[in-house]
Amino acid sequence: MPLLDKIMLRSALTAAALLLTLGASLPAARAAEEGAEPPAQNWTFGGFFGSFDRASAQRGFQVYKEVCSACHTMHLMYYRDLTGLGFTADEVKAIAAEYKVADTNDAGEPVERTALPADKFHNPFPNDKAAAAANGGKLPPDLSLMAKARGEGGETDGPNYILAFLTGFHDAPQGFQVPDGLTYNAFFPGHVTAMPNMLTDGAVTYTDGTNATHQQMAWDVVNFLMWTAEPSMEERKHTGVKVVLFLIIFAGLLYSVKRKVWANAH
Repeated sequence: MPLLDKIMLRSALTAAALLLTLGASLPAARAAEEGAEPPAQNWTFGGFFGSFDRASAQRGFQVYKEVCSACHTMHLMYYRDLTGLGFTADEVKAIAAEYKVADTNDAGEPVERTALPADKFHNPFPNDKAAAAANGGKLPPDLSLMAKARGEGGETDGPNYILAFLTGFHDAPQGFQVPDGLTYNAFFPGHVTAMPNMLTDGAVTYTDGTNATHQQMAWDVVNFLMWTAEPSMEERKHTGVKVVLFLIIFAGLLYSVKRKVWANAH
């Protein structure tokens, strides 16, 4: 083989090997950018007949109130909504009374008053700029619809991701550099987040006596976030079941009528 042909063949083989190497590395690089795949969980609200675990969701509200609400807002939630989670009217009134809200008096002067069930959830910061300034320049996201916002289309994709994120804090692998002030998380895109691990064992003392482990608190707060994202989910599913049953019965009646009407034609 002429020398020029050998050189060209070697160059082609080298280029092909390089392309194969790059092609093999792209999925790994993309996976590193996107974060590890969250494992699927067996949520009670999943599936056609799913429903909320209200005991878990109530504990999740306690986790939100005592831990998450220090940074994260829920602009779409009112205290009165908690009755849908199983709290009584008196309990909701007592929860709201723990906070003060800005208002005006009869003279139009700014005052503070005790929050009422008709008020929105307490905002830990006066405005978004103050929230960002208190969190290293990053505005903590509102959690009202987080369980839906993080989904890829499947009903449980968002909850799976949030649970994985909340339990995905650990030491970075060897060679991975985490910038100062940030935290490594196996499931967060890029693996670096401004949020520290807040759900350490015993971070709250559950009123029902449940052991407040890291995993338990994460599980409970995800149940709560799924409820805030779609509080009417159970009603929607119940309506869907009724509609399907009606369509089945209606189809059966139509078939019977069709057989009777066309009986003489066959």
